[in-house]
Amino acid sequence: MDRFLIKLVFVLYAFATVHYLVFIVKRSDLVRKISGLSFAGAVFLHALSIVLRWIRAGHFPVTTLHESLCFYSFLVALGYLILERKYDLPVVGAFLAPLNLIFLLPVVGGMGAPKPLSPPLQSPWLKIHAVTSFAGEAAFALSFVLSVVYLLQEREIKRKKMGFFFKRLPPLGRLDDLNYRILTVGFPLLTIGIITGAVWANQAWGSYWSWDPKETWSLITWLVYAGILHSRLTAGWRGRRAAILCIVGFGCVLFTFLGVNLLLPGLHSYSSL
Repeated sequence: MDRFLIKLVFVLYAFATVHYLVFIVKRSDLVRKISGLSFAGAVFLHALSIVLRWIRAGHFPVTTLHESLCFYSFLVALGYLILERKYDLPVVGAFLAPLNLIFLLPVVGGMGAPKPLSPPLQSPWLKIHAVTSFAGEAAFALSFVLSVVYLLQEREIKRKKMGFFFKRLPPLGRLDDLNYRILTVGFPLLTIGIITGAVWANQAWGSYWSWDPKETWSLITWLVYAGILHSRLTAGWRGRRAAILCIVGFGCVLFTFLGVNLLLPGLHSYSSL
C-alpha cells in the first residue's frame, strides 16, 4: 500500500509542478490555487505513505537510501509549504517543485520491501538523529532554491531590462532576508543531528567519532554553513556572495547524502541502495 501511495504522491507532485511552471508564465489566480492545493495534497499523502511504511516496517523508515530520499523529499516539500503559506511565495514553487520531483523519482521505481534493522540501527537515537539531520538539510535545499532565484533576479536587474523574471520574482532584499532566516533554522538542526549522531555512534561502535566518510563530509558541510553564517555576521557577505556560498553548501549536502552512500563505503554503508 505504501509503495502504491508513493506513486500517487509522485503523480500529484508532478501535477503541481506543471501548474507552478504555468503560473510563473501566466500569473493566473486559478493556476496558483490549483498548484497550491495539489502540492498540499501531495504533502499530506506523502506523510501518510511514510506512516504506513513505518507501520509495515515496525521502525522509523529511514534505513535505506530509498526510504531516506522519500523522507527527505517530504521534509523539503513540507518546508516549502510552510514557506509559501507564511511568506506568499508561490513563484518559488516553480523552482522548488521540480527539485523535489528529482529527489522522489528514484523512490517511485526502487522502493523495496522493508528490511529488518541491523543491530547498530536498533536505537531510539535513530529517529532523533534522522529527523534533525534531514530537517537541517531540507532547510538548506530551500536556501539553495532561494539562492538560485536571487541570482536570476539580480541578473535581470543588472541587465537594466524588464526581462521575463523581473516582474515575476520577489525583490532581492526579501530573498536575501528569507535565505538568512532559513539558514538560522537549518544550521542548528544540522548541529543537533551531528551531535546526536556522535552519541549514537558511541553507543553502537564505542567511539564518538571515527572519521567515517559520512561523518567527515557531515563535518565539512557543517563547516561550510558555519562559514556562511560567520561571513554574513562579521564580514557583511550578503546578496550575491551569500547566494553563491549557499549553492556551494548545498552541493556539499548532496554529496554527503548521496555521494558518500554510493561512492565511499564505510560504517554508514547500510544506507546504500
